[in-house]
Amino acid sequence: MRNDFNQPQRQSIVGIVVMFLYALQGYLKALWPVLVIWLFKFDEVNKFYFFVGIISFLVITGIISYLKYLKFTFYIDQENDEFIITEGVFNKSKTAIQLDKIQQVNINQSLIQRLVGVYELAVDTAGSNKKEADIKAISHDLALDLKARLLTNEKQSPIDDISFVNKPLSERGINEEIPFIKISFLSLLKIGITSNYVKSFFIILAFFISVFDHIKQLTGRDVLEDQKIQDYVDTSQITTVALILFIIFFSTVLVVNLVKTIFKYFDYKIAKQKGSLLLSYGLLNTKSTILKPEKVQITSITQNFFQKKMNVLELKIAQATGGEKEDHKLAIEIPGCNDIEKDAILKLLFQKIPEKGIRLKPNFRKLGFSAFLTIGLPLFAYYFIRNIVLEQIPMVDFLVLFYVFFIGIIQFFLFKNNRLYINDDFIILQSGAWDITNKIIKPSKIQAITISQLFWHKNINIGSLTLHTAGGNISFQLGNFTAIKQYVNLWLYRMETSDSNWM
Repeated sequence: MRNDFNQPQRQSIVGIVVMFLYALQGYLKALWPVLVIWLFKFDEVNKFYFFVGIISFLVITGIISYLKYLKFTFYIDQENDEFIITEGVFNKSKTAIQLDKIQQVNINQSLIQRLVGVYELAVDTAGSNKKEADIKAISHDLALDLKARLLTNEKQSPIDDISFVNKPLSERGINEEIPFIKISFLSLLKIGITSNYVKSFFIILAFFISVFDHIKQLTGRDVLEDQKIQDYVDTSQITTVALILFIIFFSTVLVVNLVKTIFKYFDYKIAKQKGSLLLSYGLLNTKSTILKPEKVQITSITQNFFQKKMNVLELKIAQATGGEKEDHKLAIEIPGCNDIEKDAILKLLFQKIPEKGIRLKPNFRKLGFSAFLTIGLPLFAYYFIRNIVLEQIPMVDFLVLFYVFFIGIIQFFLFKNNRLYINDDFIILQSGAWDITNKIIKPSKIQAITISQLFWHKNINIGSLTLHTAGGNISFQLGNFTAIKQYVNLWLYRMETSDSNWM
């Protein structure tokens, strides 16, 4: 039986519970320092007022959740081809989304939604960096049916569209797609232990700094005072203790990164659906999304030395976004592919496997300028404060030598790997020092091109290039300016004559 979306309808009744739990979760995240203080000083708090306040807070949150459920409706306006959502308790709002502007319809399920047996349906367009519509609690069958109705603007003939929409859900074949790629658990393990070291490091560092700060606010004492550290650690053992702490911290980074990867991408499956890719993954929070090849703007393939030996890599696909400051979290990631799976995905996205063509490489001055910024300027600043720092840290000169050596190697490999490859069908930008990334775009997806040349670069004929797409920009600096201009003229012609439907 086909669901009728022409009339306003509400979410599932258990949506009240979902909204209540989400509101409670948000309040707990915002107020957890206050709650910790209350726990430490529980004996000093008036128990009667405390429990009355908790009960009143829960009751008010429940009432607001019920009103949100009551005021939230959605339907499809067939006359104007719009998806309409109305919501709001005190400040009411009405959102109208043109069906032909819808880029993605994702069906997700968080742990809270899984507990109560409902799903979330999120609608994204290319005109914003946030979800335009977010239905928190509907059944799985209803979510699939609504998703199919919202995505029937695929440039089919009217007869095909009507016949597809009028078919019952069980006859549409939505659940009949057989995954042609399944990312194995072993591949996720390989990706988890070989990627995102820096990101995980700073996340854990920020967490510990936050914890120490809250401990200081609660107790009035600094955990990291030098005198207190010396009370527990002998001066002769500081190097050993520092090494042990480093090993523990690095192991924590690996474990956190591994757990996060498994929880986020568990049971990753890719299936074909009406010429698009249907992606589904997640352990506690499951997600299902459709990727349309014609909407793809930039495809990035990232692989480091260890991943190459293990035959795994990471694919990231950027679709049309709301601007240059688009949240990178909106990009679709496919972790743990091997070379065969990568080629299968690329062939479906581009109808062929992109190949590297003519190579452009940057002038050696790019390496010199990067070394000046990352090594020369810091050393110049260190020269003026060296005597002051040496009194506090006698080993600082060795640390500086290590810094120069380490950053020098990074800058060398960044320069060595920075290449722009061009052929008739694709532009591929290669970059990175350890994680080597190849960003692939088609000339027809370029929206604008910026070329620049500083006046002191004219005699040596070098300049910079930036390609602007709806999924972000790619830049190549200090290459042969004559060659760059020749290709820019060709790409501008391709832009003017292309009729690709990238939106």
